[in-house]
Amino acid sequence: MIERVVRIKVDGGEVAGILTLPETCRPGVTPGLVLAHGANNDLSHPLLAAVAAYLAEAGTASVLRFNFPYMERGSSTPDASPVLEGAFRRAHDVLVDDEVCPPGSVFLGGKSLGARVAAEMVSRHHEGEGLLASGLVLLGYPLHAPGRKDRLRLGPLRRVDVPSLFVEGTRDPFCDLDLLRPMIAELDVPGTLHLVEDGGHSFEVPRSSGRTLKDVHDDVAGVVARFITEHAG
Repeated sequence: MIERVVRIKVDGGEVAGILTLPETCRPGVTPGLVLAHGANNDLSHPLLAAVAAYLAEAGTASVLRFNFPYMERGSSTPDASPVLEGAFRRAHDVLVDDEVCPPGSVFLGGKSLGARVAAEMVSRHHEGEGLLASGLVLLGYPLHAPGRKDRLRLGPLRRVDVPSLFVEGTRDPFCDLDLLRPMIAELDVPGTLHLVEDGGHSFEVPRSSGRTLKDVHDDVAGVVARFITEHAG
């Protein structure tokens, strides 16, 4: 695989990005994935890095990871939604306009906060402000805050009419699976759910599971690879 550090221009400055490409990347053919980080981590999160490496080494897709502006500044408080969405759009444009290997089909995704922003960008496409996508890759979608199942975060999913993959840990306090399943089934294009048994919000598993974090990351990355292969145009 080939990795390049890129600088992404956003309102008020720049943010870091890492573009991971297959050595066999075919311009205009190989799919691409924009992959955003969660609220308390950055583009170097081990899960995101593992997914990017797996997809590139398998020749499945190019992956662009990037920092949201608040993380680039060293802040612990996420930016307002318009800033997050603006950064996501700029990252998307960098991937699409890559001079070495512009992608064919483009997928949007992320971990937790990044998953929410990715879904929002697809929904906002219908309002003339979002992004076209061949599919959504949502890793640990934050359906609700811990203990607040009465306040579901359904807004970003209001107009999702592309194939979507939800990867969720069975012990994730941010996502009650009994609430998620019917919601996925009611999307304009019903989504696919993959469960990480005993997994938490970042898919961490107890030692008693007999699996390492690398085992889990490889499993998740393989599921993402199959989803992209199935839905790439």
